[in-house]
Amino acid sequence: MSEYQCLWQGEDQYGPISVVEDNDYRLLAFGDNDEQSKQLKVAPHIPQHTYIQAMLLSLLFIKPKSAIVLGLGGGALLHSLKHYDPAMKLTAVELRPQVIELAKRYFRVQPSKKLQLIEADAMAFLAEANHKRCDVIYADIYTDAGIDKQQLSQQFIDHAINLLKADGILVLNCWKEHSRDVELLARLQASFVEVYACLTSGSNWVIFAAKQAGTLRDHDLKSAIDDLSCRLDYSVSRSLSRFGPWL
Repeated sequence: MSEYQCLWQGEDQYGPISVVEDNDYRLLAFGDNDEQSKQLKVAPHIPQHTYIQAMLLSLLFIKPKSAIVLGLGGGALLHSLKHYDPAMKLTAVELRPQVIELAKRYFRVQPSKKLQLIEADAMAFLAEANHKRCDVIYADIYTDAGIDKQQLSQQFIDHAINLLKADGILVLNCWKEHSRDVELLARLQASFVEVYACLTSGSNWVIFAAKQAGTLRDHDLKSAIDDLSCRLDYSVSRSLSRFGPWL
């Protein structure tokens, strides 16, 4: 990232953290050549990573009044959700206090009546079940070494189900290699009625698991796609072309 100017650099017990920028973008990184979060400075609500764009496809199938985001990063997903619906109640859970401080200082993430930032381990937060049930849970728990394996466990799935409303959706950001994880697929199919997925051009495998039948069916989505593209400020159709049942 030599072409970027370093705004902040440090380390916590989990590893290095840095914030860098150029004229257009600001990045949060957890290691060399890592883009944990990327923000377009003039329009923070427009997601720059394809996995965030894919996760937002959930808005085609549900109009959430509340959502839980596990893994804060630079708050890219939060900015998009707030832009989509400023009235949505959002809770972001982040393990690393330094990441929370950097998100507030450099990435315009500010707690409010509609946005709660919680410093906690995601699994412990779900297990405590002190939060009201929500419409969507977005899980994007990563370190510099890759995905947090807790995010793929049966225990995690069970806890997530308990915090979702009857028609809720769990959205998991994984890697392409997880598209071949038959055990993960079996766990999700045993716990949810529908399981869909989307392969991104960045090699992420984004999973959508719905508690209610018919939630994720891709019937006549044209008007919904046009409306969502307008509300999010970018075209969602490219991500949708790779969306379908995970079989």
